Amino acid sequence: MFNKRIKIKELLAQEPTGQEVTVMGWVRTFRNNQFIALNDGSTNNNIQVVVELGSQDDDLLKRITTSASLKVTGTVIPSLGKGQKMDLKATAIEILGDSDAEIYPLQPKKHSLEFLREIAHLRFRTNTFGSVFRVRHALAFAVHKFFNDKGFVYMHTPIITASDAEGAGEMFKVTTLPFDKHQEPKKGP
Repeated sequence: MFNKRIKIKELLAQEPTGQEVTVMGWVRTFRNNQFIALNDGSTNNNIQVVVELGSQDDDLLKRITTSASLKVTGTVIPSLGKGQKMDLKATAIEILGDSDAEIYPLQPKKHSLEFLREIAHLRFRTNTFGSVFRVRHALAFAVHKFFNDKGFVYMHTPIITASDAEGAGEMFKVTTLPFDKHQEPKKGP
């Protein structure tokens, strides 16, 4: 099921030659019961899926809401609209996961950063955070590649932190002074 799909980023890099492809992703927008903006997270750009009127069951179309997960098979055609070079003319649509549009917090509008802090698990679905995470990934990958190419090994070490959670920080005393285990530290003024 998953090995036959093409990522939207790869598809958008190609020329529309009439090939049949399968894409999977979540719905960003669905308008006029005909145009689905589908995204799989591989790019900030969406592929526009065109649903020919009358080609799909009405009950299926009612289930296509913002953030519903879809598997769409169709033919790549040159776009007639502005803003994209290709459309995917759907021949088969399968809903992999429903989304209740009434309670799903991300709607097709601009959201404030304060609002997005409250739904951290969905932030990556916005263009802002998608872009930030891609830049962070590229920078971290470049740093890791540089040190890996120089023969360094990446390891996670235990870290003593200034954050004190539940009083655990009082268990340890951190100092730069020499410590003589035969002497007790002085207390008081």
